[in-house]
Amino acid sequence: MKIGVDATTWQNTRGYGRFARALLSSLVCLDEGNQYTFFIDSNEAVSAIPPQVKIQMVRASKPTAVSASSGGARSVSDILRMSKALSAPGFDVLLFPTVYSYVPVISRAKKIVMIYDVIAEKYPDLTTPSRRGRAFWKVKVALGRRQADAIVTISGYSRDGIAEFFLIPPERIYVVNGASDPIFQVIDQPKWTPHLVSLGIPTSGRLITYVGGFGPHKNLSVLVAVFAKLAVSKEYSDARLVMVGEFQQEVFHSEIGEIRRQIKELGVGDLVTFTGYLPDEELVILLNRSTVLTLPSLIEGLGLPALEAAACGCPVVATAESPLPEMLGDGGIYINPNKANELEEAIKRVLDSNEQRSKMREAGIAATGALSWDEAARQMMSIMGEVVSG
Repeated sequence: MKIGVDATTWQNTRGYGRFARALLSSLVCLDEGNQYTFFIDSNEAVSAIPPQVKIQMVRASKPTAVSASSGGARSVSDILRMSKALSAPGFDVLLFPTVYSYVPVISRAKKIVMIYDVIAEKYPDLTTPSRRGRAFWKVKVALGRRQADAIVTISGYSRDGIAEFFLIPPERIYVVNGASDPIFQVIDQPKWTPHLVSLGIPTSGRLITYVGGFGPHKNLSVLVAVFAKLAVSKEYSDARLVMVGEFQQEVFHSEIGEIRRQIKELGVGDLVTFTGYLPDEELVILLNRSTVLTLPSLIEGLGLPALEAAACGCPVVATAESPLPEMLGDGGIYINPNKANELEEAIKRVLDSNEQRSKMREAGIAATGALSWDEAARQMMSIMGEVVSG
């Protein structure tokens, strides 16, 4: 088969970009019998695309990973150029690894569209603040669903949410499970890099770490309030909060300003470190040195940072509104994101007990060890085969 792939999110560093890169990299390496063409609109990170892939550059005024943001929109001319390129005859399958970058196509090829979650549908005001942006998103997702010969998502939890919100029978939605990258593993005696030291991350004491974006649906104001309450206690005076994630060039809706003001008002500015984006080579060190990874989001379609942390032996406290309870089991403690007291008590449980941390560490390593991107690629190969033959 000839398979065309919308790879315009290849260079994105957020969850959907990480998921797409890992899945596509494994897919083209395992699927030697089919021919893949990646359609891109930026040269950034193009060197990381597997060599067996044919690359087709489509000119754009701005890369999709930048223009298709919460506060912007792709130009009509950029959409038309990408649509025309993907509509070229000769493809058996067109794969959109995320509906985020979807464009309508006119093609006889079977179309597979990945919808990661229904976060934007359940919390539109928290993810896309402008009416114009919400309208564009609604139209794009509707067109993607209607053109799709198969809708694919990233977890059973997301499948159920998509089925319920869009009134689609669950059996019509396929699941391709995610995993942590192999770089995330337990490191014996992890050492801080000069860059991590320069960020002001403490080299001693207990680290409460968050990894992800700073959108309102991430529920970080609750995390900050809980941390501030713990920090005034002598029992937790050595604890520090480390918040990892891009916030200077963020394309999603962000409340980083509000979070910084809250931290200042609570008087814990000296106890909180914002690292910005960290490459995996440094993130794995931080996760190995962290006491607990917190992910208190109102909802997560997957929760990739939690999988990465668990693979490093770091206990996880995460939202129950996610697939993580099923995926990580005893590797995490799962909380109602609307109840700050549950988050506080869960963090205390981890900080207070070596036995608790050891138990969660072993369970998390075992759970993430059972997941792999090769298995995800095989799941996608099976879906493509079924769609084409059906």
